[in-house]
Amino acid sequence: MSDENRTEKNDGSDEAVVLEKSRETASGSDTAEATSGGESVSPTGKKGVPRALAGALVAVAVVLAAVVGWLAYGKLQDNAAEVARTDAVKAAEEQAVAVLAYSYDKVDEQVAAAAEGLTGDFREEYLNLMNNVIVPGAKEKSISVQAVVQSSSIVSAEADHAVAMLFVNTISTNSEFPEAVSSASRVRVELENEDGRWLVSRLGPI
Repeated sequence: MSDENRTEKNDGSDEAVVLEKSRETASGSDTAEATSGGESVSPTGKKGVPRALAGALVAVAVVLAAVVGWLAYGKLQDNAAEVARTDAVKAAEEQAVAVLAYSYDKVDEQVAAAAEGLTGDFREEYLNLMNNVIVPGAKEKSISVQAVVQSSSIVSAEADHAVAMLFVNTISTNSEFPEAVSSASRVRVELENEDGRWLVSRLGPI
C-alpha cells in the first residue's frame, strides 16, 4: 500500500475521532445543563414543595390572626356590655328617683339637678312638664313625693345604649291630704352613654 493511500485512511480516521469527541462533549454539556436547571423544573416538582408549603403557612397565619382578632374584639364587646349592665342599671335607679321624687320647698333645685341626668330631647320634655305643671301645683298644695326603687333589672345592654326595668314605690303627701298615699309601679328606663356617662333618654310607666 502506498504512503498516499495510508495518509488518506489516517485522515478519515482522525476526522471520525474528532466527530465522536464533539458529540460526547455536546452530550455532556446537555447533561450538565439539565442537571443544573433540574432544581427549578424537576419532573418530580420537589423544588416547588417548599414554596407551596410556605404559601400554605402564610395563609394559615393570616387566618389565625383574623380569628384571634375576632375573638379579642368579641371579648372587648362582651366586657363593654357587662360594664354597661352594671353602670346603666345604677344610673337608671338614681335618675328615676331624681325625676320622680321632689319636695315642694326644694322643688326648683331638685328639678334642675334631675335635668342634668337626662338627654337633650327628654330633658326639654321633663323641664316643660315640671316647670309648667308639677312645680306650680307642688308649691300651691305643698306636695312632696318620695321614691324608692324596690328592685331593678337590665332588659338589654350595649356599650352605648341600655334599657332597664325598675319597680318603684312612691309615697305622696300634700296639704289637703296630709296622710301619706303610697303606690307601686313598673318603670321602663332607656339610657344613652354620652362621654362615659349614662343619661336617661326616656322614662315612663308600663
